[in-house]
Amino acid sequence: MKSINVGIIGVSGYTGIELLRLLEVHPVFNLVQVTSRKLAKNTLKTVFPFINKYKDLVITDSEIDGFNSEVDLFFLAVPHGTAMDIAKKFVAQGKKVVDLSADFRLKDKETYEGWYNVEHRAWELVPQAVYGLPELYEQEIRSANLVANPGCYPTSVILALYPALKAGLWDGDKIVIDAKSGSTGAGRSPKENILFCEVNDNFFAYNVGQHRHTPEIEQELSFWAHKSVKVLFTTHLLPINRGILSTIYLGTKELDLDKIRAIYQDCYKDKRWVKVLDKSIFPQVRWVRGSMYCLLGLVLDKKTQQLVVVSAIDNLCRGASGQAICNANLLCGLDMHTGLEFEVPLVP
Repeated sequence: MKSINVGIIGVSGYTGIELLRLLEVHPVFNLVQVTSRKLAKNTLKTVFPFINKYKDLVITDSEIDGFNSEVDLFFLAVPHGTAMDIAKKFVAQGKKVVDLSADFRLKDKETYEGWYNVEHRAWELVPQAVYGLPELYEQEIRSANLVANPGCYPTSVILALYPALKAGLWDGDKIVIDAKSGSTGAGRSPKENILFCEVNDNFFAYNVGQHRHTPEIEQELSFWAHKSVKVLFTTHLLPINRGILSTIYLGTKELDLDKIRAIYQDCYKDKRWVKVLDKSIFPQVRWVRGSMYCLLGLVLDKKTQQLVVVSAIDNLCRGASGQAICNANLLCGLDMHTGLEFEVPLVP
């Protein structure tokens, strides 16, 4: 098969580094450009010694050196507010784009600008941007040129709730989400609250009541529930590098756990990366580390008529860069699993 040239805009962060790891073994994508202002002029092997296939590729500064015209698809691993301008330029040139920022995830301009405190300067592209959750939107992604790669927390939550909402099991006024992430979810830029001595041997909540993934979760859940969904969403930082564990509580009309489990299993029966665990087994983050899996555990509390769904993903792979490559596969007409066929997570 003919190779497809790809580029990474913003290779210095954890999602950019994870893209490098995964592209090393991709059989079709050929990495021809990586950019970073602070790492420019270095070869990849100088900064990331684990790189082999692309070790001699020189990191460029896109503001000085521009973009490689031979690239067919770009991964944008840059902050929100920055990606929109770059994506606008690439789409106009007929390039395919997978944006790992939040710039094209939200469909309401006022909501985006209110939560992210930045003016959206490419709003005309939002209607054509497809939300990149492949189990839910595979066909839409295949016909798109611009994909909004989902956030890591929303990926864990939406996959956990999609079967219940689609089947009309939810009965309540809100959904409660208690989520925990490894420290890579906070980014690679130095901040006091994610220093080793602050995170190690510690556990704390952050952005309580104001996490920016809230409107993204509500938007997607509302679509599948066919009514407005409000969530009480609380995030915590775990003293680990990678992984997300989300425990979700929702009222349910169905009080037979076997029937609920059958609905979940039927929903994901053809979805290789989403696994509904057996009764009384609940996912652990080490079971998904470095993989594309989302593991789901179910329990029914009949006393409170609450369904509890426990979801585990790897925030960097399934929640960001691996999902971005899956979306790129679909954009380019490939099988979504191409280059992501590793079945065994990074355990221990």
